Amino acid sequence: MSLPLPSTLSPSKVSAFKDCALAFRFAAIDRLPEPPSPWTAKGTLVHRALERLFAHVPVGERTVDAALAHLDLARAEVLRGDEYAALALDAAAEVELVADATRLVQNYFRLEDPNAVTSIGLEVTLEARLGSLRLRGIVDRLDIGPDGELIVVDYKTGRAPGLAYEQQKLGGVHFYAYLCEQMFGRRPARVQLLHLSEPVVIESIPTEQSIKGLAVRAAAVWAAVERACQFDDFRPKPGRLCDYCAFKAYCPAFGGDPAQAREAALQPVPA
Repeated sequence: MSLPLPSTLSPSKVSAFKDCALAFRFAAIDRLPEPPSPWTAKGTLVHRALERLFAHVPVGERTVDAALAHLDLARAEVLRGDEYAALALDAAAEVELVADATRLVQNYFRLEDPNAVTSIGLEVTLEARLGSLRLRGIVDRLDIGPDGELIVVDYKTGRAPGLAYEQQKLGGVHFYAYLCEQMFGRRPARVQLLHLSEPVVIESIPTEQSIKGLAVRAAAVWAAVERACQFDDFRPKPGRLCDYCAFKAYCPAFGGDPAQAREAALQPVPA
């Protein structure tokens, strides 16, 4: 039995399919909800605090104290919002999460001076066609450099990848560079991953070759998704990521039944 194709492909979906085709199916096709976690909540909280800093604080006043004030405002917005309310963090767990988020926001100022940044877009949605495929991504920040060049910036709250995985992680940002070129007719001068935990900046300069390579790889992944949907052939890929997978109970590699995931996806959401 064939399965419906997902409507779009994003950097996270490309990565998910390559990591484990079955987990991709559960998330992108069956649309099983993934339970919130303290790690995703922390990432959302830090992203929201930095977004608020650039959106609401004028150049010259973007200080650490201002950023932490917006982190405090984002705390209620994120942790009490619908997405993360189910976490039901106790007081000690919330204090620990916010303390770590505070450290990440403070580390941001060790990577760049926000008063020297000219941002032209925050949480910018980018879309472009690649044949029959619709590519979609959300850029954390789109900047204009001193010479008028575009700069793509992405915040990361997890650990920076080792050298063996650095280019793999940059592939997602090159994805954004491709979308920028398609939408604005301009290739970004550089793409940056701001890893706040270390803190360290991983930077790359997109080229015509890297952009073409991205398009080829995205088309290849989409072709593989199409084949998998046509034949309902999404295979698990057991590995170190399984311990963090929200769908482990449905995975045949661990005694689960993927058909039950489909049944669960069809159940009405409790009011």
